[in-house]
Amino acid sequence: MRPARMLLFAAVPLLATASVYVLAPGDTDASGAGPDLSAAYRAQAAEETEDAQGAKEWAEQAGSSAGYRVLGSVPPGLAAPARKDLAQQLVASAENSTLDWRSAYAYIEDIGDGQGYTAGIIGFCTGTEDLLALVEGYTKAHPDNGLARYLPALRAVDGTDSHEGLDPGFPAAWKAEAEVPAFRAAQDAARDRVYFDPAVRLAKLDGLGALGQFVYYDAMVFHGPGTDPTSFYGLREAALEKAASPTGGGSEKTYLDVFLDLREDAMRTRHPGIDTTRVDTAQRRFLHDGNLGLRTPLEWQVYGETFKVP
Repeated sequence: MRPARMLLFAAVPLLATASVYVLAPGDTDASGAGPDLSAAYRAQAAEETEDAQGAKEWAEQAGSSAGYRVLGSVPPGLAAPARKDLAQQLVASAENSTLDWRSAYAYIEDIGDGQGYTAGIIGFCTGTEDLLALVEGYTKAHPDNGLARYLPALRAVDGTDSHEGLDPGFPAAWKAEAEVPAFRAAQDAARDRVYFDPAVRLAKLDGLGALGQFVYYDAMVFHGPGTDPTSFYGLREAALEKAASPTGGGSEKTYLDVFLDLREDAMRTRHPGIDTTRVDTAQRRFLHDGNLGLRTPLEWQVYGETFKVP
């Protein structure tokens, strides 16, 4: 089940710099936790939250009066190919009850959550702008695609659960277009741009390892990149008020526990009685096992079904 999403792309500032600064030489420490952040890394995190004075102070401690000194490369974490594939499997287990996440390119269904049609590998919705944005961008590059004729209807139903102008042909057109490699690539690019890349990047700035990066990503997918209390950026802000992130000197495990508590509350606020096993018997299980590095093998349950990755 997918809640309403508010796509506020400008809600969180993006740094103009191309480099990210960190001392950490590896993905995690021996315990699997996130890296110990340098002063330069803390400076970037401060700038990310628009704390100009804090960014300046940390940058000075990092030894650069002109900005940040490049201290090394941020480890890929969840963005490493094998880890990213694992992340897609974990999301697909909750979104589509399968580990074969690529099978979801052609998925389309109205699941009765008030968001119209839910479709594709990340659950783009006709009622929440992201599906419209996907088809608009794809049509600019491929004007003759089979979904282009539905753009007027998609614009009209955006923000509603209406199928007006979409039935009966849109689901079949989506499934047919999903056979086209270019449309699959467009879905991948939209997923990364709106959900995966911002979530993983911000998790790294908060000092989180691979599990924490996935926790942020799955929350971004489910709750959407909005700033209200039940959307991703609102949840992160509330978590930081209750517990310090590793960047702020806090415990990674404690911080993630707080974030997951808030996330479950938000899920129930939007949908009373909702099944929260994608958190309870998956992410929280990994956390309580101390698997902050999201090391395989993994076993988890979602909606009563058991999944395993060797």
